[in-house]
Amino acid sequence: MAEVRAEMVANVWKVVVQEGDTVSEGDTLVILESMKMEIPVLAEDDGVVAQLKVSEGDVIQEGDLIAVIE
Repeated sequence: MAEVRAEMVANVWKVVVQEGDTVSEGDTLVILESMKMEIPVLAEDDGVVAQLKVSEGDVIQEGDLIAVIE
């Protein structure tokens, strides 16, 4: 199991995956927006998205849980 956490304060601009999706290492899970820059959040392991903890438009803080991959 891998927890994907936010590395900065940002807005969730786009959610690319849904719970139940199979992802590979390096796949984009969500795209964050901070200071007019788009920052992709990537899967660090192969697996299935077990939990998705953010929605488009959410404001997240550094360390917030974005997704769980099993």
